[in-house]
Amino acid sequence: MANDIGVVAWHEDGRWSVAELATDDLTEVIDRLKGQRTNGGAVALISIDEDFFIVARALGTTLQMMISDVTFALENDLAADLVDVLDLPFPEEDDESQPGGDIDLLVDLGVNVMEIEALASDPELFPDEAISAIAHRLGFGPQFDELYD
Repeated sequence: MANDIGVVAWHEDGRWSVAELATDDLTEVIDRLKGQRTNGGAVALISIDEDFFIVARALGTTLQMMISDVTFALENDLAADLVDVLDLPFPEEDDESQPGGDIDLLVDLGVNVMEIEALASDPELFPDEAISAIAHRLGFGPQFDELYD
């Protein structure tokens, strides 16, 4: 798999559609999500190298985002931008790895906070595997796999 993976998925007419998404610019991710005007909203799943993943969701005018490990804001511009946008405290060098942001953003789609936290904290799971698991859980796993297998 590629080092960085980004997908945007939207639910329309009872089925999911999936497209690739740039992973290097948070503003571009936000614009793409907000531009995906559907009743079910849009979900972005982003995996950065072997480091962390981001889940973002736009539903109407509401935008929710989370990061699997806020400590990567110390070494990655995308993570730092997200921590800033979410108005989270900027991590210190000795902070513990932990997710941050709207960790409950997929609850109404059937993915609870405990599942997201488990994916974020599993040391055996690479970020691309975590977002693949989320895609499968949400119901667009086959489309995700088609893009990245």
